[in-house]
Amino acid sequence: MEHTFTQKIKGILRKNYNENSEDIYEKSELLQYINFKTKSAERGSKARSSFANLYAIYVLIEDYLKKGFDKSGKYKDYKGAEYSKIFTRQRELPFGSKLQNHALNNRVNSEFQKFFPTSSYIPILRNLETNRYWINENLIKISLAKKQHNVAESILEIIDEYVKTKRVSFERFISSCIELQKIEGKKSSKVQEFIKSLLQPNVDARLFEIVSYSILRSYYKDQKIFWGFEQTKIKEDYLKLFKTGRTNANDGGIDFVMKPLGRFFQVTETLDVKKYFLDIDKIERYPITFVVKTNLTENEITALLKSNAEQLYSVREIVNKYMSSIEEVINIPKLLKIFDDCVKKKKLVEILDEIIRQTKVEFNYQEIEPTE
Repeated sequence: MEHTFTQKIKGILRKNYNENSEDIYEKSELLQYINFKTKSAERGSKARSSFANLYAIYVLIEDYLKKGFDKSGKYKDYKGAEYSKIFTRQRELPFGSKLQNHALNNRVNSEFQKFFPTSSYIPILRNLETNRYWINENLIKISLAKKQHNVAESILEIIDEYVKTKRVSFERFISSCIELQKIEGKKSSKVQEFIKSLLQPNVDARLFEIVSYSILRSYYKDQKIFWGFEQTKIKEDYLKLFKTGRTNANDGGIDFVMKPLGRFFQVTETLDVKKYFLDIDKIERYPITFVVKTNLTENEITALLKSNAEQLYSVREIVNKYMSSIEEVINIPKLLKIFDDCVKKKKLVEILDEIIRQTKVEFNYQEIEPTE
């Protein structure tokens, strides 16, 4: 696979290995895997990033190099990197503050095997009893013409360059938002077009969740209900939507909660029925609204989920109980309609301000000056 960042990868390899660089790349499954995981580098902030899998590889190779195993040749005798230390290190890296353990434990290996089904190796080795981890040294040592090349340092350099490229991309995104704040009163159509461009199937999952939240928060806040515990003490309250954590965290939580109704919202980009039912099970089949990053109609989504569920479960009663827990499906077309309603109610500035606020929190940017 060739994409724009591939040339940066090959440029780093040429700098480090001269005329052997192409052969090293062709023989290295791990470098080819990293090439695939960095395809979003120069597609802008809206393209999905791959920090979790890349950082799982990064911290293990970093540990390998810091302890000098590329020079000593004694990695086979190493007791392994402690889980707590490499997990903490992941979260110290840019964009990594809320990463979970999935990549270290299984996700990297399972995805690698999909790309290289005939490979004899997996990237990450671990001992479940001791909770120790290793990078598979067979994947970072490349033999060419009776000479062995260790690509560990090059891999760190490539991932560092990818992170640098993504950081610039997100800084430009936030700067663009800030510039739009300044012109909103004069060119609201441009602001609308920009926000709508973030509600697309190919947008980074975190940005989609941020924009969805910002729109739904504004949409519900003017809606009020009357409730109380006694007939003579009825209270008037406006609906409030709250984010319950960082976006796209894979932490098993629910993304948004609405007060005082107690509605749950889960943002997803998958149509895998197992994921939906897992979310439903997490809250013991309490009604839940799914915000889905797709242009499929609501009927198409629910029909697809039900059809797949019927293939998994032979008991109709089980399928019906799960399906009845889906309170509402909000797809991209519905989000766009809700957004248009908010614009008519003069909430465009409010939505843009919330997008900027949430994005700065998500990507750990506190103060960013507009770029030239």
